[in-house]
Amino acid sequence: MNNPIQIGQYRCGKNEPLLLIAGPCALQAEYNTIIADELSRLNDRLPVNIVFKGSFDKANRSSIEAARGCGLDTGLKMLAEIRTQTGLPVTTDIHETHQAAPVGEVCDLIQIPAFLSRQTDLLTAAAKAGKPVHVKKGQFMAPQDMGNVVRKLEESGCRDILLCERGTFFGYGRLVNDMQSLVIMRQWDVPICFDATHSVQEPGGLGTLTGGNRRMIEPLARGAIAVGIDALFLETHPEPERSPSDAANMLPLERLEPVLTGLLRIREALA
Repeated sequence: MNNPIQIGQYRCGKNEPLLLIAGPCALQAEYNTIIADELSRLNDRLPVNIVFKGSFDKANRSSIEAARGCGLDTGLKMLAEIRTQTGLPVTTDIHETHQAAPVGEVCDLIQIPAFLSRQTDLLTAAAKAGKPVHVKKGQFMAPQDMGNVVRKLEESGCRDILLCERGTFFGYGRLVNDMQSLVIMRQWDVPICFDATHSVQEPGGLGTLTGGNRRMIEPLARGAIAVGIDALFLETHPEPERSPSDAANMLPLERLEPVLTGLLRIREALA
């Protein structure tokens, strides 16, 4: 495996600056530029490398009535525009094998959602797209099970792999984080990411919507930074209540800089 890995113009992994994967849960034309411009500003101000993330489809929703997103073609056009306008690398998640190749043509990093982290055909298609692959550990998986994910990607031709912890099911409607996972997944010598916003989800907690507790984002992120991670995943929005998905567990955009500043102080103290 490669460590560090190359994501656009950035390297992520051993002895590299913290990589921040950030953006809205779902791409929204009226908010994309606001979020991307702030991320670009922070990228210039802070010792962090930022990748813009936005989803074109929210295929895993609590209710059939829930908004799905702008679609593949529109979403990739939006991401290409953000990449051109800000210079930031971009990423999005795929849910079906046919999405891997077109996403690989636009994005610098391909993301595999946690619920699909064991889907062999999806992992294989992502690997063959020729870009680094970011896999979120399934909420139902032990960290040591991610070795099979690494092997599937490697045998399909991908050696630039990023593994992510995003919480584990604990009873009904709750997730917990075992920080040991961040250490255990290092055994395959790949960079490790922590998803601080999805970790505070309360799946199905609002009946037809997923709930969450954004007050816990910063404490969990502090813990992960202290353990020693290479990348941090944060979904952010200037008006979280207007996000079509994950509103309850998104970090308000105005809080991003102070939160990041505190986290970077912890990382610097550990250096």
